[in-house]
Amino acid sequence: MAESEILHTSGGHVLSLTLNRPETLNALTPGQRDHLVRLLSEASADPAVRAVVLTGTGRGFCAGADLRGTGAAPGERIAGDVARTLRTGAQRLIAAVLDCEKPVLAAVNGTAAGLGAHLAFACDLVLAAESARFIEVFVRRGLVPDAGGAYLLPRLVGPRRAKELMFFGDALTAAEAERAGLVNRVVPDGDLAGTARAWADRLATGPTRALALTKQLVNASLDTDRATAFAAEAAAQEINMTTRDAQEGLRGFLERRTPHYEGH
Repeated sequence: MAESEILHTSGGHVLSLTLNRPETLNALTPGQRDHLVRLLSEASADPAVRAVVLTGTGRGFCAGADLRGTGAAPGERIAGDVARTLRTGAQRLIAAVLDCEKPVLAAVNGTAAGLGAHLAFACDLVLAAESARFIEVFVRRGLVPDAGGAYLLPRLVGPRRAKELMFFGDALTAAEAERAGLVNRVVPDGDLAGTARAWADRLATGPTRALALTKQLVNASLDTDRATAFAAEAAAQEINMTTRDAQEGLRGFLERRTPHYEGH
């Protein structure tokens, strides 16, 4: 994979990751996918990174997986190949976004299809340009949804709406995606980068560990019963109270000033 296929820049505690194969609408190669996983893992461990922005160049956010040259023809596969490829590929990427200890913001600049749509939906916050489109493209290819789609979509829009999107594969406009709860906000195309940066800057000046624990609690909440969720909440609060940012937040409240968070 060429380094130029994923642009990554850091500044102001924000890591910006840009998919950069506009000629393919940023369809992801295995090399790009694995590089994204590494970058997200490194972001979790890097105290200098306090927020991540994921976007694309050109007319596409991500058109899904680049299927050209990805393996043997169907008749040459052996049992387990497909499942293994998904586990170590698309599913690992979606998990890397969900498990990243820093908030991940998707700035969807254009078409987000298949894996690309699920990559956006896995992010913590989603901004969409007015020209963006979201497509559950799998049914058009005679395929079962993958990349965590059947896990993510029902949790975002409910099972009936998820089935409608997956059964028909119709493209959703940015405005329709916002109404469905898949997108936080739609902005004019020319405002997307600026709005994403403003949101990322707000995240990057927040209490980073508290945000990480909040993300963990919310992501786990739909898979747990009330007693387990309450226990996890109490444990997270106990852990967070040991951080300097929590102490600073309480001091700021008592001293009637805006707290200054340093991310630890």
